[in-house]
Parts: sequence; C-alpha cells; structure tokens
Amino acid sequence: MRVARTRRPAVAAAAAVLAAAVSLLAGCTSGHPTPSGAAGSSTDGVVSGAPASGAPTVGATPLEPLPVEVPAALAPYYAQQLSWKPCDSGFECTTFKVPLDYAHPGDGHDVQLSAVRKPAGGTGHRIGSLLLNPGGPGGSAIDYTERIAGRYDAGVRSSFDLVGFDPRGVGRSAPITCLTGPRMDAYTATDLTPDDPGETAALVAADKEFAAGCRAQAGDLLGHVSTVEAARDMDVLRGLVGDRKLNYVGKSYGTFLGATYAGLFPGKVGKVVLDGAMDPSLDAATGNLTQAGGFETAWTAFAEDCAKRDDCPVGRSAEEAGKKLDALFAQLDANPLPTEQNRPLTEAQALTGVAEAMYAESLWPYLREGLTTALAGDGSALLKLADSYYGRGSDGSYENLMYANMAVNCLDLPAPFADPAAVTAALPAFEKAAPHFGRDMAWMALGCGYWPDKATGAPHTVRAAGSDPIVVVGTTRDPATPYAWAKSLAGQLEAGRLLTYDGDGHTAYQRQNTCIDDAINGYLLGGEAPANGKVCKD
Repeated sequence: MRVARTRRPAVAAAAAVLAAAVSLLAGCTSGHPTPSGAAGSSTDGVVSGAPASGAPTVGATPLEPLPVEVPAALAPYYAQQLSWKPCDSGFECTTFKVPLDYAHPGDGHDVQLSAVRKPAGGTGHRIGSLLLNPGGPGGSAIDYTERIAGRYDAGVRSSFDLVGFDPRGVGRSAPITCLTGPRMDAYTATDLTPDDPGETAALVAADKEFAAGCRAQAGDLLGHVSTVEAARDMDVLRGLVGDRKLNYVGKSYGTFLGATYAGLFPGKVGKVVLDGAMDPSLDAATGNLTQAGGFETAWTAFAEDCAKRDDCPVGRSAEEAGKKLDALFAQLDANPLPTEQNRPLTEAQALTGVAEAMYAESLWPYLREGLTTALAGDGSALLKLADSYYGRGSDGSYENLMYANMAVNCLDLPAPFADPAAVTAALPAFEKAAPHFGRDMAWMALGCGYWPDKATGAPHTVRAAGSDPIVVVGTTRDPATPYAWAKSLAGQLEAGRLLTYDGDGHTAYQRQNTCIDDAINGYLLGGEAPANGKVCKD
C-alpha cells in the first residue's frame, strides 16, 4: 500500500454495503507508498523506535502561534463575502480565495477553494459552524460532509452548520493530478519488494515518474500545499462563516490539520475533536515504522477473529494465517494472479487490498472472501479492494487523493529515505516491527526522496497554550494512527483531553460506540470535555 486515506470501497455486488460500512471512516497519511503513521505491534500501539510512553520525540521544536491580529495584507481575504448557493441535494456550495503564498499575499497569485455546508436544521439554538475533515491528506471534505452529514447526532445537526472545505490541491480546490489512468495502474502494480538491482531501478523509476508528473501538471501550487498553509486557509474560512472560534472534527490526518490550527491560533480554538490522532513530533521514518507495526497489529486481530470462523481461508491460528499470507505474497511476487479486469493482481496490489480491509472490522468478511479466491487462483476480489484504496473508478480513472497525499506529505516532513541504500539499511527495523508488512512499507516510503519541492515542515510539538479543551481520541488497535500517537498529542497540548476507545479499526467517533459518541456529542453541544483518560470499550 502506498498511502492511507479515506476510502469509498467498491467490491463486486457488495459495493453499496461496503460504501455504507466505511463512509464513517477516514484515511491516514503519507507518501508514495506509505501513510505517515500507525500503531505498533503491542496492544498499546508501540513498537521499537517509537516513544513507548506516548511522550513526544525528544528534540522536536514547538510550533509557535501566529500573531493574534490579522495582518493588513491578509485583511482582504478575511473580508470576502461568501455566496452560498443550493447544490448537491440539500447542501449549499460556495468558493473563496486564499493566497498561494502567505509570505506574499495579494500578489495576484491566489487559490480558489471550494466548500459545502448543510445548514443547521430544526428549532434548536444555533451554535455556529462545525468544520469537518476526513483525513488523507487528500480526502475530500466536501464529499465526506455530503456523505456523513445525515448521520450526525440530531442535536448536533440542529445546532451547527456542518461545513466541509477541500484543502488546496484536493478535490474541488485546485486539485493536483500527476499521472494518467494507465500510468497510475502501472504505478500501483510496481514491485515493492525488489529482489535485485533491476527491480530496484524499476521502483525508483516509478517514483520519479510520479514526482515529475506532479511537477509538470501542478506547477507552483505543488510547493504550497502544506498543512500549515491549509490550517491558515481554515482560519480564513472560520472568519468568513462568522465564527469567533473554530469548531472542528478532524479524523486521521485531519487531526494533524486540526492540531496545526490549534498551535497557530490557540486563542481561536472552540470545540475541537481530533479522532485517530497523529503525532506531529515524529519524523517521517519513525512514523512509517510505527505504521508498519500498526498494520501488523490489525492483521493479528483479523487473523485471530478469522480463525474462529468456518469460512476462514488462512488457518486456525494467527501464526498459521501469517505463514499463508507470506506464501501468497511470495507466489504473487513471482506470478501475478489473473483477474476479471484483465489486470493481473501483483504482490503490491495484494498487500494494498489486505491493508484496505484493516481499517474496519466491517471489511473483514470481504478480506476473507478475497483471500479465499486468491488462494484458489483468482485475484479479482483483492484487486477490487486495492482499487478502492487508491480511489480507482470502474472507468480506469483515479481520484486525486493519492496525488494530493504525496504532495502534502512530501512538504510537511523531510523524506524518510534519500535513496535505496537508506531503505536497505532500515529494513531490519521494519521487518522486526512488522514481519508481514515491514519490508513492503519500508520501500513504500522512498517516494518523497525524489520530490521536486523541498520540505517546508519539520517534526514539532503542539502546545496551543491558552486554548479551550481539545479532545484527542485514540483507538488501541488502530492500524493507521497509533494509540501511542494519541497519547503523545494529548500530552503535548496544554488543554488536551485523551479519550480512549479500546477496540479495533481506524478512528472511533460515529462508529456505533455509544460511549464515544455520547461523550463527543455532549462536548460539542456545550458540555464539558470528557475527563482526561476516559476509556470506552467495545
């Protein structure tokens, strides 16, 4: 798998069921192959190389807040008048402008961003707007808001306008594109466990082609899609919707965006929920390493559940399941499987398909089906899971999520590996943390090493001194954002409140756990933040 992200699965006739099952979930992070983050191999989500106590990485610098007063050069952006127009079956849409480069506002180089809202309904007291972000980076908050708005608590829907805006480079906001559909097909199929110099060269060539395509099509925007810039854009929107403070629910990478906002604008923090938290203090290599461990943890949970079922295709123990998975990957490395799409299933795509199903227990039945048919010689079901992960449509086109994902991640942190030699040196640590996924995920992290724009961000801590309470939600066996990360972020924030979901899957809010949902809904509606350390179970 190359990147973790918001998913909209489409698996055979079960597409509608799957889409409903995962529309509440959000994606995660990172470049070419990997997201930048995940849980570890213990129940606490910690692996070797990650902060065992949930403490921030030593040496990470604090994120400093911006001046309280809006600079005169930015005043015209905050003075815009939003024109909301009916769109998309009961929603309202608008656009607004932000400077391409906040160091040079008003120079004629602006970016037009798109937003959608579901106005508050009912007769309840309207609190303001609640901005939503599903993660990615690269997930469309517009699409997400339109899918999820009706599932929010009735009290929340009657008190808030639910608002989603696509960050710069994403969805309907100057979307970045990089490759044609056929070239993206080739990219997703590229061998991620190179066994010889020729296969290594092919992987490097694929990474370079991806980066060059992004540069050719995105131009100057490619250097201005960082999370800091997106957070500043979010403050412009906060001002335009008339809210004195930001109310926000961010999932997965959306927690990084929300935490960045809190660090830059602590005095403008209202009700903020960060669900499936990322740890901004980690460097990219540590993030990728811990994420490998997170998918290993999730695989073990799947395998143990599978072993209890009559239709389990991988054996009666987690150990046996791991051996069968390794054997399948080895088989696909040598001989890709035929599929009904006339696109063979490669080892890289099979890994992606397995990873896709780790995000939610509701996807485990589809993984059992995919492994059953793959072991019988048909790769169709696993390929459909992989296509879902990448946002590939039935017509062969791709959503822009993967392109935006790489662009944002490569700006936010320096590349974890500069060249194949650096990956090779790191392989032992990755394979120890994740015996079944580590090798692939180490090579997945090579893409930013060839990125045309230098990273503008670095590991940092977020204190957000003086902010209102911020709720940080962590799931103990989250495959994509480690529980240790939630503990670390909550500890960094001066007003952080850690809310724990002891369970499986990626993120926790609105996944039908009454304890979590009641705690967050009550907080959003004006109640106290949950007590720090509160734990909810399955």
